[in-house]
Amino acid sequence: MTIGNVGATGELDLVTGTGPVEEAPEAAKVIQGRSPWRLAYERLRRDRAAVISAVIILIIVVCAIAAPVFASITGHGVNQQFRVIGLKADGFPTGVGGKFPLGTDDQGRDVLVRIAYGARVSLLVGVVTSAITVTIGAILGLMAGYLGRTVDTIVGRIIDVTLSIPFLLFAVALAAVEGGGSITLVITVLALFGWSSVARIVRGQVLSIREREYIEAARSLGAGSWRIMFIDIFPNVIAQVIVYASLLIPLSIVSEATLSYLSIGVQPPTADWGQMIFEAQQGGLYQVAWWFLVFPSLALLITTLAFNILGDGVRDAFDPRADRLFV
Repeated sequence: MTIGNVGATGELDLVTGTGPVEEAPEAAKVIQGRSPWRLAYERLRRDRAAVISAVIILIIVVCAIAAPVFASITGHGVNQQFRVIGLKADGFPTGVGGKFPLGTDDQGRDVLVRIAYGARVSLLVGVVTSAITVTIGAILGLMAGYLGRTVDTIVGRIIDVTLSIPFLLFAVALAAVEGGGSITLVITVLALFGWSSVARIVRGQVLSIREREYIEAARSLGAGSWRIMFIDIFPNVIAQVIVYASLLIPLSIVSEATLSYLSIGVQPPTADWGQMIFEAQQGGLYQVAWWFLVFPSLALLITTLAFNILGDGVRDAFDPRADRLFV
């Protein structure tokens, strides 16, 4: 016998006797309709280290863009030499303070202004190299993984050959042929040796995706290979590509600084962090002008560390099992 039901207030109704209708939990409503990209963004936003790193990278980008502003405020050009006020009587660089907040280099140039301009070179090489590397690697990885057979064999052998060539030896030889280093040479060398890792990652993902039911359905509907690769498969591997690209940028920045330090990268008088570190060590200059070595090194360290931490955060954010890390 029914004796009542529960009304809007949650009390039992003595007429019908029916119980309360439970509503869906609030948390379940929030989860519904969220895409993997949205979930990744929310995980990344809860990662404090990644957020702080992103802010630092943004500050570095702003400083690089505003490098002419630094030059205008200080009144010091990036390659302007101050032989009188920028060098001491004994010919050594002027220290930190006064008209030169971070001191001067061996030519009497403002270290602060040159660091700001050096950020432009590092960020340019890092971003452009990563973009070229990821584009080439993703296309070849898609082709090798989906088309298979002859294409897979050819791409695989090219990857093996690329990985077998010594990176620095090739860069030195290419610089000798061109008669010196340049930004173009650095980007070319880094992209030439970086795409193979991306291609391997994408190929491995494609090999498992191409056997899925929706790929078979696309084939049965008459979809061409190129459409399947770029419309049906690529969106499912783009997350891995983004993760690798975020980790590739700091690697490219460090490699560029290494080549410039060895004098086969960006050539003077272009401001470059690797070149500045090399100049500071010439003749033991850093022993009397520590700022000339410390500040460019700190700029390189902070930039690469921020990109690496952000890259780790992006990787964890795209991992479906990473929710437990951000509880």
